[in-house]
Amino acid sequence: MRVYEVLFIVAPNVEEGDIETLVTQFSDIATNQGATVAKVDRMGRRRLAYPIGKFNEGHYIVLTIEGTGSEIAEIERRMRVSDAVIRYITIRIDEDLKRAEKFAVRRAARAAAGRGRSRSRKTEPVLPIGSDDDDEEDED
Repeated sequence: MRVYEVLFIVAPNVEEGDIETLVTQFSDIATNQGATVAKVDRMGRRRLAYPIGKFNEGHYIVLTIEGTGSEIAEIERRMRVSDAVIRYITIRIDEDLKRAEKFAVRRAARAAAGRGRSRSRKTEPVLPIGSDDDDEEDED
């Protein structure tokens, strides 16, 4: 199973009820194709980085989908033909999640190894400059 994040921006002139309909429609497409929608994150209305068409704002929604990848093609096709969706992007994040988990395991192992070691180390005292043992011989 692969994990994808599908971010799409809905035009600001679309009603809240229509946005919810779009979200359920895209979620249903994913579940009908055999995937599971792990999370739906409605980020709300935000300013766009640059104008898209005549819009300066949009409603941002992120779907986290676990599946094989074939359902993503159908969701993207539906987004492409939808007038309400002004931009979308799909990112595969399962490799990033694996990498983050690997680093967490390493950090935990280092922390466990660090607790076992003694923190006090024996060091030799450092003599200040000019207090060498050879100075005694020069004075004679």
